[in-house]
Amino acid sequence: MSEVLSVVTLFVPMFVVMWIANAAEARRVREEPYQPLAVTAYFLMAAFYAGTFLMGLLVQVLAFVVRTNPEAIAVATGPLTVASWDLLAAGLWGPALLGLLLLLPAARRAVARFAPLDAANPVHAVALSFTMMVVINLVFTLGIGLENLADLMATARAMQGEDAASTNLIASLWAQQLLTALLAMVGVGWLTRRDWRATLARLGVTPMTAQQWGVGLGIGVGLVPLIILMERLFSLFGWGAQADVARLTEMLIGGLFESPFGILTLGLSAALGEETIFRGALQPRFGLILTSLLFALVHSNYGISFSTLIVFLIGMVFGWMRIRHNTSTAMVAHAVYNMTLGILAYIGVSLVEY
Repeated sequence: MSEVLSVVTLFVPMFVVMWIANAAEARRVREEPYQPLAVTAYFLMAAFYAGTFLMGLLVQVLAFVVRTNPEAIAVATGPLTVASWDLLAAGLWGPALLGLLLLLPAARRAVARFAPLDAANPVHAVALSFTMMVVINLVFTLGIGLENLADLMATARAMQGEDAASTNLIASLWAQQLLTALLAMVGVGWLTRRDWRATLARLGVTPMTAQQWGVGLGIGVGLVPLIILMERLFSLFGWGAQADVARLTEMLIGGLFESPFGILTLGLSAALGEETIFRGALQPRFGLILTSLLFALVHSNYGISFSTLIVFLIGMVFGWMRIRHNTSTAMVAHAVYNMTLGILAYIGVSLVEY
C-alpha cells in the first residue's frame, strides 16, 4: 500500500499543473483573460525546478567534499553508495535549469520550429517543460548507479519477502500506469476543454478494424524474434546487454514473470499507460523522433545502453503505428510484445526448474 501511495503522491502535483494549464488554454481559445492561470501553472513548474536546481547545487558541494574527504561523506550518507556524485548533481541542476528555460516564450518558439507546438499554448509550454523530468530521472539513476540501485532493491525485496514483493510490484505498476493514462487524458483537456469522447479521439484511442487488430498482433509478435536477433548480432561486437542493466531490470520487473497475472500486468498496464501518454498525448505535439527518444529515456533502468537503443527503435515502430493507424493499434502491439517476452521468460524459468 505504501508503494501505491507514493505513486499517487508523485502524480498529484502533475495533475494540478496540467489542469490549470488546460483551464488557461480554454480561456485563451475563448479570447478571455487567461494569463493569471497560465502564470500560476508556470510558477508551480518554476518552483519545482528551482528547488531541484538548489538541491543539485547542494549535491555538487557534497561531490567536492567526497573528493577531499571521503570518510566524512561515508558517515553522512550511511549505507547509500553513489557511483558518481558529480553526475548525480548535474542530473539535478542541469535539467532543472533547462526546464526553467523551456518555460520562456523564446525557448518555446525555438522548439516550435522543429515540432508541431503552439508556443503560445500554456498546455504545450508545461508539457515541454515536463520533459526535463524524464532527463532528471535518467541522470539521477546513472548518478546513483544501476548496480547500487539493484542492491538497494534486492535488500528491500528480501525484507518484504518474495510473495509480498511481487504483490506490491503488481499493485504499484498498475497504479503508475493507470495514473499515467489519466494524466494523458487530463493533459489533452479532459474535464476542462474536451468531453470523454473528444478526449479519446484526440488520444487516438478509437475503435479498431479487423485489419488493425491483425497489424497490432502481427507486429507485437514479430518484434520479438527481430529484437532477439538484433541482440545476438550486437553481442558479437560486444554491444549486447550489460550485467548491471540485466540485474536492475530483474529487480524491477522480474517478479512479473513468475505468474500469468504478472505477465498480463506487464503487457496490459504498459500498453494502457505508456501508449496513452507517449503515442496518444505527446507524439502529435512532439513528433515521432522526440517522442520515441523520451519513451526510451523514461526506461531509466536501462541507463544508456544497447537496451536503450532497442526501446527507441520499438518506440519508432509504435509511433509509426499511431501515424498509420491509431494509438489503439500501438497498444495492442505493445501489450502483445511485452506478454510474448513474459511468456518466453516464464517458460524458460519453468524449463530450468523442472
